[in-house]
Amino acid sequence: MKGHRPQSRSYGNRAAPVQRIAAVLVTIACLFAPALARAEPVKIVALGDSLTAGYGLPVADAFPTKLQAALKAKGVDASVANAGVSGDTASGGLERVDWSVPDGTDAVIVELGANDALRGLDPKLTEKALDAILTKLDQRHIPVLLAGMKAPPNMGADYAKAFDAIYPRLAAKHAVIVYSFFLDGVVADAKLNQGDGMHPTAAGVDIIVARILPSVEQLIAKARETQK
Repeated sequence: MKGHRPQSRSYGNRAAPVQRIAAVLVTIACLFAPALARAEPVKIVALGDSLTAGYGLPVADAFPTKLQAALKAKGVDASVANAGVSGDTASGGLERVDWSVPDGTDAVIVELGANDALRGLDPKLTEKALDAILTKLDQRHIPVLLAGMKAPPNMGADYAKAFDAIYPRLAAKHAVIVYSFFLDGVVADAKLNQGDGMHPTAAGVDIIVARILPSVEQLIAKARETQK
């Protein structure tokens, strides 16, 4: 009509709601980003001897495999690499720790010393090697669970006293998690050990896993904190 100016149309006002929605989405993404990061699988390396390697057992019954399955059953997304070498001493573990624990490892279970005790090696040598392993891993900022070992009774009380004290002393020195005795609940039980009386059966490994599991969960929590 004459004298009537058509009202101008603009879509500019609609941009504000869109921008607000985008801002909200960005905020939500930022809030959930840490949670998503923490959901990444934890990469654990089990550095040990035949008790870790699964001597006399199929791969499916070895300690690392069963530990990984137990963690999965509890809803924990973690991989457990088997870096066990049968016959290895603590010194042997030290010689290969750099390549047995590759870059990207989030946590390590150190299970070494059984062969040292069986061979009657000087506990000072065992402690020196374990100390060096823990130092190397600490320098790489990798959390550790130190699995303790006990000397066989036939080595005598003095030897046992010196050897058994290695693990709690090193755990305190390096501020690492310690599990007092890897073979707890299994040692000297004929039903849970193979014919040699030293290596656990599959049923024995199940007990080891069940008993060490809370300590491994503590290790994983520590690894998650380190990842932040």
